[in-house]
Amino acid sequence: MAKIELLMPKMGESIIEATILKWLKKPGDTVENDETILEVATDKVDSEIPSPTNGVISEILFNEGDVVPIGSVIAYIQSQNGAAVSASPAVASTIEIENAIPFTQELKQPDIQQKNDIPASSGDNSRFYSPLVRSIAQEENVTLDELDQIQGSGSGGRVNKKDILEFVKNRSQVPLSSPPQQKPSVQTNVTAPSQHIFSSTSGNTEIIEMDRMRKLIADHMVMSKQTSPHVTSFVEPDVTNLVKWREQNKGAFKQKYGENLTFTPLFIEAVVRAIKDFPLVNVSVDGQKIIVKKDINVGMAAALPSGNLIVPVVKNADMLSLAGLAKTVNDLALRARNNKLKPEDIQDGTFTLTNVGTFGNLMGTPIINQPQVAILATGVIVKKPAVLETEYGDIIAIRQKMYLSMSYDHRVVDGALGGAFIKRVSDYLENFDINRTI
Repeated sequence: MAKIELLMPKMGESIIEATILKWLKKPGDTVENDETILEVATDKVDSEIPSPTNGVISEILFNEGDVVPIGSVIAYIQSQNGAAVSASPAVASTIEIENAIPFTQELKQPDIQQKNDIPASSGDNSRFYSPLVRSIAQEENVTLDELDQIQGSGSGGRVNKKDILEFVKNRSQVPLSSPPQQKPSVQTNVTAPSQHIFSSTSGNTEIIEMDRMRKLIADHMVMSKQTSPHVTSFVEPDVTNLVKWREQNKGAFKQKYGENLTFTPLFIEAVVRAIKDFPLVNVSVDGQKIIVKKDINVGMAAALPSGNLIVPVVKNADMLSLAGLAKTVNDLALRARNNKLKPEDIQDGTFTLTNVGTFGNLMGTPIINQPQVAILATGVIVKKPAVLETEYGDIIAIRQKMYLSMSYDHRVVDGALGGAFIKRVSDYLENFDINRTI
């Protein structure tokens, strides 16, 4: 028998360690190729590690909750095939996170979707499905409704490879069990530790234990406030021309490029132009050194249904046309909703944009996404009366206006630079060419 080393796999260029959330197998258990052995988490996402071979778990070297460096041996598998090797299984290419709310409410799925595209969790009962199970379901044309009704034999009732293959084999003979009832408790990702809700004796208060992701976000936010002295500046651009142009051209844009034209790529385009004018906003701080980033990678903050956050990144945004920005933004939003973001999709951001207008908010004071030094919030666009100067004198007209608010790190971005940068973004939005061709 060969002794296989199961290694903690690499999950992104900047990821150096991962936390073991849960072992799904114990020593002595038989495993099949591609069967999930354990669940791990980085500071961004949760993932499953599958078995690289058929065999028996002979030894587990780390406990649940241990933080393990990438590349470390975490377990041994006895296999009857071949000689002893080291196996570093590729983590599923999709990252198992909760369905993300799009960066803007206008980010919709394309009209054409892959047939029988199975999401990572059911919308009705939040039941989790691994990438392997979803892949088999697509190949065998198993619908989501059918998946929801399969009685899983895995941990917590999870459907595993054996369950779905058994279902496919006996499809016309095996009666389906009733789908599990939706739990009234707070919805969380089943790959993360479940939330516990405790009520007081009087029943007048409720204590909810933070899930793992919320704890990480809390630590990250506190660290950011302790690291960077935050200053926030505000401007109110008149975006009437921008709104009119988009309304007039979104149909033709969709027909020409096959992409929905939302405000998000237009905002990113203005941010990129302003960063080129003020490159010292696109930096990070290392001790007493300022690291100027040549790449312009704009993150889009997105909220998860649980209230947690994730920030997909538009890489090299300055190299993309408006059509390229729209395609990238829509793709990231779609893959976030379908739990298909890869680790590299949320790494290496140099500046962040967050759309508080999605929730109808006028403005916000966002917290900097470390190690960046600035974050811009876009508020809701509303019609307002405004005074316009004309050759015939001042008039009052109805205009489309919005607030921009930017928080920046006062260690390296002072009021002059921060104020000039956000005003430049405002100018680019206000002076949008109404006659621009798509």
